[in-house]
Amino acid sequence: MQARNNTSAALAALALMLAPALSQAADAGLPAIAAFQPAQVKAPDTTLAAKAETKQARPASEDALRETDVWGRIRSGYAIPDLDNPLVAKHITWYSSRPDYMARTTARASLYLFHVVTELEKRGMPTELALLPFIESAFNPQALSSANAAGMWQFVPGTGRDFNLKQNVFKDERRGIVASTDAALTYLQRLYDMFGDWQLALAAYNWGEGSVQKAIQHNRALGKPTDFESLSELMPAETRNYVPKLQAVKNIIANPGQYGLTLPLINNQPYFTAVDKTSDIDLTIAAHLAELSVDEFKALNPQFNRPVITGGEHTKILLPQENAEKFHLNLAQWGRALSTWTTHKITSARERIETLASKFHTTPEVIRQANNIPQKTVLKAGSTILVPKLATSANVDIAPEVADNAVVALEADRGGKRGRGYKAARRHSDDDDAPVKLVKAHVSRYQHKSRHRNED
Repeated sequence: MQARNNTSAALAALALMLAPALSQAADAGLPAIAAFQPAQVKAPDTTLAAKAETKQARPASEDALRETDVWGRIRSGYAIPDLDNPLVAKHITWYSSRPDYMARTTARASLYLFHVVTELEKRGMPTELALLPFIESAFNPQALSSANAAGMWQFVPGTGRDFNLKQNVFKDERRGIVASTDAALTYLQRLYDMFGDWQLALAAYNWGEGSVQKAIQHNRALGKPTDFESLSELMPAETRNYVPKLQAVKNIIANPGQYGLTLPLINNQPYFTAVDKTSDIDLTIAAHLAELSVDEFKALNPQFNRPVITGGEHTKILLPQENAEKFHLNLAQWGRALSTWTTHKITSARERIETLASKFHTTPEVIRQANNIPQKTVLKAGSTILVPKLATSANVDIAPEVADNAVVALEADRGGKRGRGYKAARRHSDDDDAPVKLVKAHVSRYQHKSRHRNED
């Protein structure tokens, strides 16, 4: 994978990646979602100058307005010129011969497509762009590439920051459904404005706009055409296949029965809604109040990296429409602590996890699990970690400036006094489920009166 470091500072570069179908977030039994009225995007003309002037969508046709599911809306808004070459045929065969893969991917997509298509229509962009996460991440918001590109739209850290996607210990908005979709569509529109051609914009999304510009200059100097297919011989294999892959998915969605596939019904209504929260809340408690499993909650809120959601009223969570009302009703009756975690800043390398565990009445494994600290590593001075709340911090939220600037710096454990606490940690680490069990135990001890559901 290439990381597009040669792009302009204004746009930066988006990581090159075809993420596998990582299915642990939401693989089966996902609820259906739905659609909105589509807008027809005017197909670009054959010259770059003309294309740049005709990017805006036409009003939705009456047929489009009558569409009853999101797949119909996507078909109604197709506007990128079709490719028809051997690479497209190759990728159609690949996708259509893997019905289980397509079923998992479309099931995950059913949570997000209503929102993505609605945003595309608002901007007057071609609706087949809603299918791009098929290629990038198989619609898995937890997807992470070897180039550290994350989320459904696969942003590398630098490009994410260029598009205001917050990345810190507590949150990575490259994975957030709403924030990353807004950033991806903004980036794609900028690339279209630059090249006046959606196929070239897609190539730049994968390869970097600087690389596409150089390829155009190369062909122009030789008097050759500068469309995608004419430039494709200059592209790396991944980019050369990128638009054909999208075309293959586009063809399958246009007529799934022709390829022996069935798409899940996605009704014409929003699947999720944004819910305000007023204070820090444990992720497991939020899921419990919404009457969702932890996996169902994480499928809509994958940006939260830690067991507590910080940010007070400035941070929203996404919930299925029917569960949002349950959340509010259950929250009104909760009457107990919503968060069991606070922060502690490491001031000295001598602060070992075993010592901290004793100070905060927990175990080393709970602290490691809550902060993603691997075994055989220690914390460097300056790190800010989650620790269980004590009585003195029971009603205190984590300050926004602390959450925004928190870092966790690690180094290899090179020995030192280990004693009984270290031996106990080693004993527990032999059980693969021990860290999860111990986090459960921490929450249970802190809120034994509440008897809320713990993280599974």
